[in-house]
Amino acid sequence: MNSHMTSAHVVIVGAGFAGINAAKKLGNKSGIRVTIIDKKNYHLFQPLLYQVAMAGLSPAEISSPVRSILVKYKNIDTVFGKVTNINLSNQIVQTEFKQYEYDYLILACGASHSYFGKNEWENFAPGMKTIEQATEIRRRVLTAFELAERENDPQKINSYLTFIVVGGGPTGVEITGSLCEIAYFTLNNEFKNIDPKKTKIYLIEAGKKVLANFSDSLTAKALADLNKIGATVLLNSRVENITQEGVWLNGKLIPAATVIWAAGVQPSETGKLLGTELDQLGRVLVDNYLNLKNYKNVFVLGDQAHAKGKNNLPLPGLAPVAIQQGIHTAKNIIQIVNGKSPSPFEYFDKGQMATIGRGRAITEFSGIKLSGKIAWLCWLVVHILYLIGFRNKFFVFCQWTWSYITFGRGARLITNQNWKNNDS
Repeated sequence: MNSHMTSAHVVIVGAGFAGINAAKKLGNKSGIRVTIIDKKNYHLFQPLLYQVAMAGLSPAEISSPVRSILVKYKNIDTVFGKVTNINLSNQIVQTEFKQYEYDYLILACGASHSYFGKNEWENFAPGMKTIEQATEIRRRVLTAFELAERENDPQKINSYLTFIVVGGGPTGVEITGSLCEIAYFTLNNEFKNIDPKKTKIYLIEAGKKVLANFSDSLTAKALADLNKIGATVLLNSRVENITQEGVWLNGKLIPAATVIWAAGVQPSETGKLLGTELDQLGRVLVDNYLNLKNYKNVFVLGDQAHAKGKNNLPLPGLAPVAIQQGIHTAKNIIQIVNGKSPSPFEYFDKGQMATIGRGRAITEFSGIKLSGKIAWLCWLVVHILYLIGFRNKFFVFCQWTWSYITFGRGARLITNQNWKNNDS
């Protein structure tokens, strides 16, 4: 620790689940001051981002300003900025406008979507890791129905009313379920020239089953539910190309105006600034204490970290993992500052859940398997409890209650990212 400092300075890069929970745990602790840096000024509840993309919730309902979350902690400074370099030997974090010396560094910058080397696909199939991407998907989905309504060419109408989701993990399944609900219920009676019930919704998965991390019985139930609500699921199907016309599979084109990417993620590029060993996905290798090799004062958490679980496999990129890592790392820093030994991180697996649509979900915990309405209710309760801020919990609960009763969606606005006024 730098001797000239009266208190230990902890720099946290990233205000996601790991960073924000570490900051809260370190809040108002004597002998510690904290600087949290993020290129966004808000904390985003990513598990519900698909609800923004599918017009179920507005961005404000799943995000909270970092400053307001941490306002009661007098020892925390919030910095809006982007980290450009990290000097481990001199213990300095460089942003585009200032450098910050640290005694302890927590790197928790999350992940973005990965196109497995086919980055040109992004224009035609946006991923969903940011609010901007989610609102762009919402714009494309709602615009497709509007363009189909005014079109006379049957082939173009077919293309507009075909939606393809690539990736059969929780995000892909949740998007697919929501698309079915929008097409077959929400918009059912709102158009004069088209029948939204004729919409085709494809879910493409390269593996042999959807929701691969769940047990076979639950994935079979999820697949049955997807078929029941009108989705066409294509398993063992690897995408060959994505163009403006649609998706190529097995040398054949599936014409679709709207393609959504939910097939892969890659950790933040900031991990490369450490100049240390990365795994094949680009995650930083850490030890049992979540420390960087040879640097006991540097911690890497969440989606950025390759941390081993009890089965010696890397822990998944899930919110509960990041939350537990953030809290544990903060406790360890407090222990070290107080002259005590840190403890290794052990992930407590609270199970997993995925929703397939209205009243349909699967959940699995400690050998207990649930599906249908009871699993869906569990999913609702857990996601509302995890939301930060009473206001967000209240509005999301009200919105979901209204949607359940009416099949309505409250955020069906087609907005454009171009902010300039084009009327003149």
